[in-house]
Amino acid sequence: MDLLEELGRRRVLAIIRADGPELALECIRTLVTAGVTALEVSLTTPGGAEAIAKARSEFDPSVLLGAGTVLTAAQADEVTAAQAGFVVTPAITRGAHRSVELGLPLLCGALTPTEVIGALDLGALAVKIFPAKLYGPGYLKELRAPLPTAPLIAVGGIDAASAPSYLEAGALAVGVGSPLLGDAGRGGSQSALASRAADFLAAVSHA
Repeated sequence: MDLLEELGRRRVLAIIRADGPELALECIRTLVTAGVTALEVSLTTPGGAEAIAKARSEFDPSVLLGAGTVLTAAQADEVTAAQAGFVVTPAITRGAHRSVELGLPLLCGALTPTEVIGALDLGALAVKIFPAKLYGPGYLKELRAPLPTAPLIAVGGIDAASAPSYLEAGALAVGVGSPLLGDAGRGGSQSALASRAADFLAAVSHA
């Protein structure tokens, strides 16, 4: 499976932060049922690697499941053992370096042109522009002028209303956390999460 192609087709990468592995797994189930099938579990979630392992054993390989906020080499090793399909980092971290060493697809966080090029030179499959909201879709469009072939994923402060603008500016996909998850990762309504997922999918389908 071509991860870049699939992210470009699915357009929404859900970022799951929860109070524990069971709540994370519950959110994953809700999102997959709602049609969001590209997901990362942030390691800010206690037991995040456990949630990834459980979800990976439960869902078909067509569900893209990765690990986010991978900061250290040890975390990269841990999520590899949990069978994460890819790694997401907020920056060029030791975890990013280790993921490349392990051959695990890396979505590496960056913001400036220098950082974007550094992430690609490291071996990142795609670059996560974070925090995207800081400069907005126009900034992403400007980045793509000198870097037209760089696969960029916009992450940070993106809601259903703004998501299409990032895709139209050239983002491969958008990564969405709290505007999608809301309080579901803390025990909030799963039906409300499903409704927000439907809103995001409807929004990006027209971009």
